[in-house]
Amino acid sequence: MIDGPYLVLTVLGVLGAGLTAGVFCAFSTFVMRGLAALPPMQGVAAMNAINTAAVRPPFMLVFLGTAVLAAVIAVVTFVLWPDGAAVELLLGSVLYLLGSFGVTAAANVPRNTALLRLEPGTAEAAGQWPTYVRQWTAWNHVRTVASAAAAVAYVLALV
Repeated sequence: MIDGPYLVLTVLGVLGAGLTAGVFCAFSTFVMRGLAALPPMQGVAAMNAINTAAVRPPFMLVFLGTAVLAAVIAVVTFVLWPDGAAVELLLGSVLYLLGSFGVTAAANVPRNTALLRLEPGTAEAAGQWPTYVRQWTAWNHVRTVASAAAAVAYVLALV
């Protein structure tokens, strides 16, 4: 079993990845379904408000803090290569950095930025809303699974 600083880093990794997975899971399982059920004007306006509210310290501390932590865990693992846990630690870090942070930056944020440019009551927004919901949610499923899998990998490093 890992101990010392590895233990602290790994427990924080489990917590951060797990919390992030929970937020993403909520969006995949009911938030996006609820927004999709609204008329496009209301759905676009609500999602824009959610996206603006998400970029605040409480969520960003968890989301970005876990990305930094995952990078630290990966670097420390490569340097020290702990007995019996290196593969799990690296896997957890890669899953979070690529599957959660990377997908957010490459897939979800660009869609959010494009949606924010639309005027909620226009025909253009109404026409793009169903595609946005479908594509954003599909990529969110990837983030959810990757974040949860990262948490599991970090837990496995603890046993």
